[in-house]
Amino acid sequence: MITRIQISPETRERLSALKSSPRETYDELLNKLLSLVPHRDEEESYTDLFLVGLLNARLDIQARRLTSHDRVKKRLGL
Repeated sequence: MITRIQISPETRERLSALKSSPRETYDELLNKLLSLVPHRDEEESYTDLFLVGLLNARLDIQARRLTSHDRVKKRLGL
């Protein structure tokens, strides 16, 4: 079954630049990108909620929305 999604032209350009060849489909590309997301550790599979939190944390790091270790200790009174 084929489903359509809406993306901006800028997103389409960014995705297109990641294709390994012009013949690679966006479905193949998106599956390659999704394979980079960890799905489990040595003990168990991650929940969808955990994966969303993990991805949001990585985006926070990339955007430099961080709290230093010293600041956390100060907040906790340590």
